Amino acid sequence: MSTAMTKQEREEFLAALHVGVVSMADGERGPMTVPIWYLYEAGGDIAIITPPDSRKARLVKIGTRVSFVAQSEEMPPKYVSIEGPVISVEPADVDRDVRALTARYLGKELGDAYVDATRPDGTTPEVVIRIRPERWFSKDFSKRADVD
Repeated sequence: MSTAMTKQEREEFLAALHVGVVSMADGERGPMTVPIWYLYEAGGDIAIITPPDSRKARLVKIGTRVSFVAQSEEMPPKYVSIEGPVISVEPADVDRDVRALTARYLGKELGDAYVDATRPDGTTPEVVIRIRPERWFSKDFSKRADVD
């Protein structure tokens, strides 16, 4: 029996709450790989937010190919991995991007309090990087016949 997820399963999994890991080429240093909070809605693009002077932001331009993975911490394991290009790098909007991201991970009340405390003027210097999933890899080991 295949342990691969269906399209719907993998999109629902990626849209669920996980810490993602993004990897991008960094010249001769080898790939940069870091854990990150992300936004994703089924059928859409992955969005990550970072300061414009961060190493992540400096390594990507539109068209840069990256890898991204999210996994479950429970047993039996599940993961979804994608490869795809960066399709945009633009200034982040506090309400559209930053509040949505913090609410996803901290809940609306705590997320709003965090945003208000760290961005009292309602602006942010961060950028939002959007990644278009093109190649998908997934596993759901609970689909194995010998796993209960």
